[in-house]
Amino acid sequence: MEARRKMVHSNYERDGGSNKSEIGSKGICEGPSDLSDILRGLASKLRHRDRGLAASSYVSMNTKLSPPGWPSNKRPNKRALLCGVSYNNKRKYRLRGTVNDVKDMRDLLINKFGYPAHCIRVLTEFEAKEFHPTKKNIENSMKWLVEDCQPGDSLVFYFSGHGLRQPDFKDDEIDGFDETICPVDFMQEGMIVDNDINTAIVKPLKPGVKLHALVDSCHSGTILDLHHVYDQKIKQWKDNSPPSGASKSTSGGLAICLSACEDHQLAADTTVFTGKTMYGALTFIFIEVIKQNSNLTYGQLLEDLSETFDENASRVKCLNSRTLARLFGYRITQKPLLSSSEKFDVYLTKVSL
Repeated sequence: MEARRKMVHSNYERDGGSNKSEIGSKGICEGPSDLSDILRGLASKLRHRDRGLAASSYVSMNTKLSPPGWPSNKRPNKRALLCGVSYNNKRKYRLRGTVNDVKDMRDLLINKFGYPAHCIRVLTEFEAKEFHPTKKNIENSMKWLVEDCQPGDSLVFYFSGHGLRQPDFKDDEIDGFDETICPVDFMQEGMIVDNDINTAIVKPLKPGVKLHALVDSCHSGTILDLHHVYDQKIKQWKDNSPPSGASKSTSGGLAICLSACEDHQLAADTTVFTGKTMYGALTFIFIEVIKQNSNLTYGQLLEDLSETFDENASRVKCLNSRTLARLFGYRITQKPLLSSSEKFDVYLTKVSL
């Protein structure tokens, strides 16, 4: 951790030169229209230099072919869905780090956790049309992820993109808001709400099936609507059950979610860790921590993530803008959140995707 922290501190130093790091938020701010316009305008100005990843340099990450020697009747017990939304069709919403996030998550799953490449489905705007991160494709791919799941299966859902909140009219949210993720066509087709995500990939989980979700977007705290949320301050699980009494449980399996921030917070999309390449802050730190520790527990992971964000938060001015600095207290405060369908000892249970 010490070597990584030094690197992070170094890259967080800000100056006026051409190598200045950039910070963006992975959410589209709510509130009065004039405030939203201010935030969107500032985000647009910061991102106007980006033309997105050149399609000619992109190599597809989807493969339908099993590796040589793979038995034709062998059913893989690991499957992953990775979504990286860049919003290249909407310049003012554009994110530059999401494809990098997906590439590195895919490499981690293959090289660290033994996921077969042909069992990982990747959705980005640079893939073939059937793998664009549209609302329809994401929803269909979530069904694919849990389809015919069997005891012993390990599943991963990963999303890097914008997230929002909207009023909850079903009385199943403690804070009164539903959390959402934004597909590339969310302006036309709408967002994907936490209730629907829960129905799609949490409820179908059978006994012996484990799902890990990693969601790197704003307002992503309880995006899977799981019954238990871990409070790092008191080191206890807190009840997140819907006030309405609605069931958000699995069908006997286990769902664990690591979110980039709490429900009311923003999540950073930034170059500060590398100096050049844009990444989601949570994704970059998560991957580095996992790579450096083979026996990491969930408790240790949370501590490492939180310490890194806390140590560097005071160095980060929101989008390097005085207006946003005043609005958000001179920084984007980001506290990763762990939630689960079942309580477990976070300091005894090792992270294994």
